[in-house]
Amino acid sequence: MAATTTETRTGPKSGTLYRGEYGMWSWVAHRISGVGIFFFLLVHVMDTAMVRVDPEAYNAVMETYKNPIMGLGEAGLVAGIVYHAFNGIRIILIDFWSSGAKHQKKLFWGVIVAWLVVMVPFAIRHLSNVFFH
Repeated sequence: MAATTTETRTGPKSGTLYRGEYGMWSWVAHRISGVGIFFFLLVHVMDTAMVRVDPEAYNAVMETYKNPIMGLGEAGLVAGIVYHAFNGIRIILIDFWSSGAKHQKKLFWGVIVAWLVVMVPFAIRHLSNVFFH
């Protein structure tokens, strides 16, 4: 007969980062922002290439981008890019700094603070242009 053991988990396992806390959510957001940036770049290359094929169609597509929904999408894109960039720096620090893994929670909150410092002024300026001009 095999002995069975019960295991209780109160937090992340020692030595791992991705167990449902800051590291895991940061990882998830990093992947989502990366996929979003990829799809934006795909669409951007395709719609920019239209200028060589049919300049009138290109102009028509550019006109459809001038609405508040696309303005909100642009703000979301910038938010994703800024988060992805700051979190990429956090990942580099965790990977190459010998104490990086010990400080990953502080680095995560540093990413959030830096993101807010950049995004709040940008969002105010950008959204005021989108909705009031």
